Amino acid sequence: MRIVAGEWGGRRIAAPPGRATRPTTDRVREAWMSVVAPYLPGARVLDLFAGSGALGLEALSRGAEHAVFVEQAAPALKVLRDNVAALDAAGRIEIVKADAVKYVAGLDAGGFDVAFADPPYGQGFAEAIVRAFAATPFAALLCVEHGRGDELPELPGARTRRYGDTQLTFIPAPE
Repeated sequence: MRIVAGEWGGRRIAAPPGRATRPTTDRVREAWMSVVAPYLPGARVLDLFAGSGALGLEALSRGAEHAVFVEQAAPALKVLRDNVAALDAAGRIEIVKADAVKYVAGLDAGGFDVAFADPPYGQGFAEAIVRAFAATPFAALLCVEHGRGDELPELPGARTRRYGDTQLTFIPAPE
């Protein structure tokens, strides 16, 4: 894997070993970043189900100021810490070992500019994150990667883009 653009564009980052983590492809990550680009300069970013940290690191590379990574799997946390060290990004990040759904349930409204969620497909996590966001919009924009079969609650302003079996749903916080 690599950082696609920005300060660290072209730099390689590692992915967690095994099949427990499904890294977002460069193509899909680039699509995410093109949509969220206006939100990134100086942004506080939340990367849920962070895995390697590719989404949050890409956002930092493109101008975000700070990123919080939430991950609970030990192998992914090790790779995430190694990727942060390799990019010398430690001063701009916070890593939280936690269940992402429980973590967002404790957030206040508006704490982040952009929140990324890339949960395992087909396990209800995407729906749970969207429902938590509907109750307390913890970011100006929530971006969720999910499988075609994952049903998400319909929220005002939400729009979905398809990339094969992968879908990206972008949900703005209510005004």
